Amino acid sequence: MAASIETSDEGLNERAQQLLKLLVEHYIRDGQPVGSRTLSRDLGLKLSAATIRNVMADLEELGFVASPHTSAGRIPTDKGYRFFVNTLLKFQPLESDKIAAIRDRLGEHADDPKALVASASQLLSSVTRLAGVVTLPRQSHASLSQIEFVPLSDNRVLVVLVVNGREVQNRILQLDRYYSADELRKASNYLNHQFAGRELSAVRDHLVNQLRETREHLNEMMMDAIRLAQQAVAPPAGSDRMEYVIAGETNLMGFAELSNVEKLRRLFEAFTQQRDILHLLDQSLRAEGVQIFIGQESGYTILDDCSIVTAPYTLDKEVVGVLGVIGPTRMAYERVIPIVDITAKLLGAALNSRG
Repeated sequence: MAASIETSDEGLNERAQQLLKLLVEHYIRDGQPVGSRTLSRDLGLKLSAATIRNVMADLEELGFVASPHTSAGRIPTDKGYRFFVNTLLKFQPLESDKIAAIRDRLGEHADDPKALVASASQLLSSVTRLAGVVTLPRQSHASLSQIEFVPLSDNRVLVVLVVNGREVQNRILQLDRYYSADELRKASNYLNHQFAGRELSAVRDHLVNQLRETREHLNEMMMDAIRLAQQAVAPPAGSDRMEYVIAGETNLMGFAELSNVEKLRRLFEAFTQQRDILHLLDQSLRAEGVQIFIGQESGYTILDDCSIVTAPYTLDKEVVGVLGVIGPTRMAYERVIPIVDITAKLLGAALNSRG
């Protein structure tokens, strides 16, 4: 029976595609299983209920829809949603006034990357009524502008790093011995003269090589400066790991399929631990354009009832982060996908506009 709605090219004939599209749209809107009579009566189709029932049975046999035990109606499966998104979806472009509002809102935080990311996450959440998630931008290019050392108590030193001419990073080093303010000043002067304007990664490599290859030619002051610099420019522990900001998790409580207390607890736990979400975001970081993980496609059981729509954002034409939304599989894809896409572009534009 299933073969009656198949075609060799598209997998489903036009009538089956039309019915699947209507069923998915109806279910996304109402969240209730859709019966054949509903499709025939409420959606204005010129097909008999018997014909619709036969097509629905075929769609179920092929795995595009399923019948919940408590209802005679049917709901889309992950496979049904995937076919809908890939083949049947017509996007709703975001209105120009909403695009302008997002651009203006992000522009308010253009000078502070962390505030910018938080704002983007909140915007995604408020516009889609789902959970918005944005990773903090990775520094693809970090050049040393200036380095200063300030003596503290107990053999500690405050390092002030100015990176890319505008971003200030502070960190505290615990040293083997006491360094006077004069020693620290001479060390910073030497390092600024030698390395200002160079990439931090190149500075690290050069310091290692300098100590190994020319140790016998360095005076004590230069040795001290290089030892200090090695610690000062070392990447912080865990810095190669993405971090993200999430907003609007409580929006998910409004969807019946996610409102089970235990399910919500485990989902919020996943948000807190971040590991599984970060793995999906990392996949999106390496991909081009909008990525969509529907239900079990994520590979994580806790996200079986969720879909994640992501898009990368860029700085200086390089991908430095990912943003997206998390919601139920019955999210309004035709709205959500364009919102995620345009917000990623606007976030990148805001980052690139910084002076």
